[in-house]
Amino acid sequence: MFSKILLIVSLSLISVFSLFAQEKGDPKATEIWEPVPKIVTPGFDTKHPMPPPSDAIIIFNGKDLSQFQNKDGKPAEWKLNAAEASVTVEKGKGDIQTKQKFGDFQLHIEFREPSVVVGESQGRGNSGIFLQEKYELQVLDCYNNKTYVNGQTGSIYKQAIPLTNVCKKPGEWQTYDVIYTAPHFKEDGSLEKPAFVTVIQNGVLVQNHTEIIGSTAYIGKPAYEKHGKGSIKLQDHGNPVSFRNIWIREL
Repeated sequence: MFSKILLIVSLSLISVFSLFAQEKGDPKATEIWEPVPKIVTPGFDTKHPMPPPSDAIIIFNGKDLSQFQNKDGKPAEWKLNAAEASVTVEKGKGDIQTKQKFGDFQLHIEFREPSVVVGESQGRGNSGIFLQEKYELQVLDCYNNKTYVNGQTGSIYKQAIPLTNVCKKPGEWQTYDVIYTAPHFKEDGSLEKPAFVTVIQNGVLVQNHTEIIGSTAYIGKPAYEKHGKGSIKLQDHGNPVSFRNIWIREL
C-alpha cells in the first residue's frame, strides 16, 4: 500500500513540475525522447524531381520566387540556384510564404539538407513547412543525429512522432507528399473538427491520418484559434536548407 501511495505522489509531483516548467516557459517540457522510431532505408529515387500532375498549382518552378513573399508582403529574398532549379534559405531573411492561401490540399515538396554537417540535434539542418502558416511539418537533418523524437524529421513538431526515420544522407534530395484536411470552426470560434494530415517521406509513410491538436508551439501546449485558408510557409531557422519542385493540388 505504501509503495502505491509513493508512486501516486511521485507521479503527481512530476505532473506539477512539468506544468510549472511549461508555465515558466521551458521548451524542454514538451520534448519527447522515447521511443525512438526505427530507421528505414528508402528505396525511392529522389535524384530527379517528380513531375507534377496536370491540375497542380506550381508554387516553385525553380526559376523565380514570384509565388512567395515574406510575412510583410514584400518579395521573398532566399537564394536561387537556376542551374539546379532550387532555392536555399538565406539566413536572416526570414520565413517565406505563398501569396495564395489554401484549405484542403495535396502538397509535394522536395528538400535537401546541407552536405556539410554543422551542429547537432535541432541545430543541424533545421527548417520547417507550415501548413496554413500554423502547423509545422518538421524539416531536419536526422541522419545519424539524435534529437527529441517529436521534433525530428517527419514529425508534426512537438505533437506527432513519425512512424519511421527514413532520412537520406546530407546532400541528397528528399521528398514530402502531404495530404492535408483543414480544421473547421463553429461561429463562436470553437473547434468543430480538427485538422488531419498524412505524410509520405521518400516513398514511406511517416504520418497516417494524424490528428493535429493545435497550432505549433515551441513552448507550452498547442491550441486552436479560428482561421480560414492559409499559406504554405517555409521556415528560416538559420540553416541553409534547400527546396525544389513545390506544387499543390486543392482538394
